[in-house]
Amino acid sequence: MLLEVHDIHVHYGKIAALKGISLQVDEGEIVTLIGANGAGKTTTLKTVSGLRPLTSGSIRFQGRDISKVAGHKRVVMGIGHAPEGRGIFPGMTVQENLLMGAYARKDDATKELDEVYDLFPRLAERKQQFGGTMSGGEQQMLTIGRALMTNPKVLLLDEPSMGLAPLLIKQIFEIITTINQRGTTVLLVEQNAQQALQIAHRAYVMETGTITKTAPAQDLLHDPAVRAAYLGGDLGIH
Repeated sequence: MLLEVHDIHVHYGKIAALKGISLQVDEGEIVTLIGANGAGKTTTLKTVSGLRPLTSGSIRFQGRDISKVAGHKRVVMGIGHAPEGRGIFPGMTVQENLLMGAYARKDDATKELDEVYDLFPRLAERKQQFGGTMSGGEQQMLTIGRALMTNPKVLLLDEPSMGLAPLLIKQIFEIITTINQRGTTVLLVEQNAQQALQIAHRAYVMETGTITKTAPAQDLLHDPAVRAAYLGGDLGIH
């Protein structure tokens, strides 16, 4: 098992954000977390990448307990994180932003840089453009590209389709599938449940800091309760 999260509890002050989350991600999978806003999906990713401390429970990566390992060391171990809200460096060029992703690496990152430009030709065309002047879709590509520069074994993606036009959403999900097919495991948090379940192997449903259901993604895609809660109305239809 590549990533094992066991009974983790996380607090923001006195407020319990995660109340005993357990999940597993095997090598080569796309696993998605779906649920309403405030369910704890982003907190789960932040806790795995080391941005939020655990109150209790454990996280194991490649068999090693990393519960108390600092975030920057988790990056070196192979946990890449493309956060919600993008968080690019607006005053840096595209290429400088990407190279920041490789900052902690001691080896040569030329191969990963070439692969990112191959995945995102738009970034290759605009490598000298400042990140802050790019469109939302281009910034999302840059965020994913920067996370890939860490050469991750597992890529944590938080709301990659947020705020994007339908055509770009389709493109981003195709790219996530390609990233996975090239050998990177993906843990995906996504409000667009329909799209996420279509590309994922397995899925977990989260509600108010707990996991209420887990199943193969295709099963959840056709689960009446899941459809009513997360796939109804306009959610994910586009």
